[in-house]
Amino acid sequence: MIALQRETRAGYAFVERNFNLTRRYLGWEVAFLVYAVAGALSVSLIGQSVGNSRLLMLLVVGAVFWNYLSVVFQSIGDTITWERWEGTLEYTMMAPVRRSVQLLGSALYAVIYGLIHTTILLIVLALFFSLDLGRANVGAAALFMVIGSASFIGIGMLAAILPMMSVERGSQMVFVLQSCLLLVSGVYYPTTILPGWMQLISRISPATYVLDAVRQALIDGSPVSQLLPDLLPLVVMAFVFIPLGLWGFGRAERYAKRTGKLKRVG
Repeated sequence: MIALQRETRAGYAFVERNFNLTRRYLGWEVAFLVYAVAGALSVSLIGQSVGNSRLLMLLVVGAVFWNYLSVVFQSIGDTITWERWEGTLEYTMMAPVRRSVQLLGSALYAVIYGLIHTTILLIVLALFFSLDLGRANVGAAALFMVIGSASFIGIGMLAAILPMMSVERGSQMVFVLQSCLLLVSGVYYPTTILPGWMQLISRISPATYVLDAVRQALIDGSPVSQLLPDLLPLVVMAFVFIPLGLWGFGRAERYAKRTGKLKRVG
């Protein structure tokens, strides 16, 4: 019991520290939020310009929920990058804290921050557009957000390995991976219009299933029983990606310590 309390406090410490970092760079956070709002509005206005209310809802839901998933992914993927920027990487890696506690604490911060970020985005979009949510199944949408978050947390942990393995190119590769997920996950269009080989890749992206299910739940009011084709792959991905991410991060950390990569700052 005492050990559990100690680990819980350690995990919360990473949540609190990350929010303190966010507050320190508040100007940049506001700039990124404005960019996200402008991007979501630009895309959603396409639906309004053609006078198609369903297309508008498809674009709005895609913009809002992709924003949430991308914030979660990037926050976790930049874990090592933030440590390097702050000059605390070696100290954190040598601290008597389980690496799983650090990563899960960072993941909890990412989820909370993503929800705050996305709530603001949703409020702004609601002020611009008349969104018809009369048939929305909010409970089903929330369920898929939770399970989708778990899947994205695992992918984010795997992505966080890249800055550890390559100081010069790791952060860029995290951004490239995020861009590829945007391309293949059907954020603004159905994945069926993609080339065959890209459709295969889309099937291993959790965002594909989250966005499809959330759209059906919010626009058509579909119950969870009708969304099982999206639910089952997400559950499998959550159970696979998080342990895989923890295992892979641990292996990468041991390699980085053995080869001196933690000390390098540029």
